[in-house]
Amino acid sequence: MSRVCPVTGKGPVSGNNRSHSLRATRRKWNTNLQLRTIVVDGKQIRVRMSTRAYRSLIKQDR
Repeated sequence: MSRVCPVTGKGPVSGNNRSHSLRATRRKWNTNLQLRTIVVDGKQIRVRMSTRAYRSLIKQDR
């Protein structure tokens, strides 16, 4: 299972942890994927999408 949002295409981002002595170790920030039920063409579909994409869809429905 990939950690990519099917709606926005957001995926994991990599960078460094920085300690107090500024020593760098690699780390990864995963996207916040949640299982949501959305309606597409009158059918309910369960999708693992990012919370930001879900909030944007909710705002567009208003």
